[in-house]
Amino acid sequence: MTAVLGLCSYTHDSAAALLIDGHLVGFVEEERLSQVKHTKDYPRLAVEWLLKRADITPQEIDAVAYNFSGPRYLKAVPRAISLLTSGETRSRAVPRAHGFATVAVRTMRRRQALGRMFPRARVHTLAHHRAHQMYAFAASGLPEAAVLIVDSLGETQTTTIAHGRQPVPGRATVRTLHAVEDPASLGYVYGAVTEHLGWRRGDEEGTVMALAGVGDPARFRALFARAVRTTPTAFTVDPDVFPPRTLQHGAARVTPRFVAATCPPRAADEPVEQVHCDLAAALQERTEDVLLHLARMARRLTGSSRLCVGGGVAANCVGIGRVIEEGLFDQVFVPPAPGDSGTAIGASAAVHVSTARQSLSGIAGECYLGPSWSPPILDWARRPGLQVRQLSEDRASFLAEQLARGLIIGLFQGRVEAGPRALGNRSILASPMSEGVVDRLNAEVKFREPFRPFAPVVPAERAAEYFSLGQDAPFMSMASRVTAKAHEQIPAVVHANGTARVQTVTPTQNPFLHAVLDAFAQRTGVPVLINTSLNVKGRPICGTPEMALDCLMDSGLDALLLEDWWITK
Repeated sequence: MTAVLGLCSYTHDSAAALLIDGHLVGFVEEERLSQVKHTKDYPRLAVEWLLKRADITPQEIDAVAYNFSGPRYLKAVPRAISLLTSGETRSRAVPRAHGFATVAVRTMRRRQALGRMFPRARVHTLAHHRAHQMYAFAASGLPEAAVLIVDSLGETQTTTIAHGRQPVPGRATVRTLHAVEDPASLGYVYGAVTEHLGWRRGDEEGTVMALAGVGDPARFRALFARAVRTTPTAFTVDPDVFPPRTLQHGAARVTPRFVAATCPPRAADEPVEQVHCDLAAALQERTEDVLLHLARMARRLTGSSRLCVGGGVAANCVGIGRVIEEGLFDQVFVPPAPGDSGTAIGASAAVHVSTARQSLSGIAGECYLGPSWSPPILDWARRPGLQVRQLSEDRASFLAEQLARGLIIGLFQGRVEAGPRALGNRSILASPMSEGVVDRLNAEVKFREPFRPFAPVVPAERAAEYFSLGQDAPFMSMASRVTAKAHEQIPAVVHANGTARVQTVTPTQNPFLHAVLDAFAQRTGVPVLINTSLNVKGRPICGTPEMALDCLMDSGLDALLLEDWWITK
């Protein structure tokens, strides 16, 4: 037996994955168990669950794969210092060099700590983008593809283009063909503007993407075209608009020049004004332009007709939708956990492929990878104010009937999803035809901004009736234009920009959710439901029954279906 533990920790979105003889035993983000959103702590609970699931001890782990490389951070130090002799100011260069050196030392110390925790294991520290690349490609199951990774920062890299090959199933290899170095970073720019607009950087970029749909990009289009310039070798970022990062807490991410050209920073509790909408729209438009430019580069460098996209920027479903619409590739794939958490899988897969002979399995096409829960669910549900009964009838038909009546229902079933989207196992479901359902969901259930849209879920075999995407979207990773039928029957899921972040479902992927959609269609004539994550704003998706019950108690949910238990207030 060969056991490889993959880790993402100490930065954000801590997670763990475990391979036994090349098979993915499981994967889960720590926040789903600890209830601390985007936690950067060592994923203790996730590792404990994985070891228990595999029935092994820490002493039986052969290798630990960590998703960052300390020595690679050191490469940035001399480059930052050299800027002092090329016109860069000391106020920028010295803190930048110090910040990268500090992170390098910290990363190497963490490697030593992991060695003490797993005494038999060899600890591998991988280049961050290699972990992203391996996961994005291995999860696709494709025999060959271009692999584009776009994030904020992985050691010194912000963007990479690679070519993935899998001549034999489960023996994935990825070769980097082109890399963009910091400070040219699309993810950094998006996070900087998110923070300037009053939302949490590294958490609420999706809110800014939604806000963009109600803004006019023309107002600040010229500013972003100058600040983020495309070039034959990718793109550059103007340091007079977005100063190079220093990796120090509290450092400014926009310059006075940017503030003067746009608006003062908005506090989180201040009203959202038109200038904020327009700024978000220009940011989103430029992000899409650059993504499209990078996709063209990937097609040219690899010659592949397939594209895998990973990194935090891959969560920008509108940008991914635009790449698909351009028709550069026959297929575009985004894994269910494209951000840093998924690098736990990628790191373990990369180490396994380089050190063992068994093929990888259990990664391609998989998203339900976390813990599941069995009785005593009834014991957990014994709370004041709750009514609980076990369903003896067809659960799918029962749930569809309640949804057709207009109820908003939490669904907790099976294994926890990987990644930031609820895909039918930790979801809130609602009828898109219920009057005022979007307003009610935002105001009374999710407690979030009124301009934010909700995603539709549809059987894959009927998706073309409502959405023009032209390919499956099992992980809710891409925005699609909608058909006239969607505008007529389900306008609640159509955003102001005319798109919807669709999830397609097959009977194989999620039998229960597919059955619910069929039963709902039998009652209403429409095979589409609203699907949003089982949580409220600021909290992680509910990974445990206790978290789900808290969500029921603390929100405007009408009911919760927890496995086969129907719980109401």
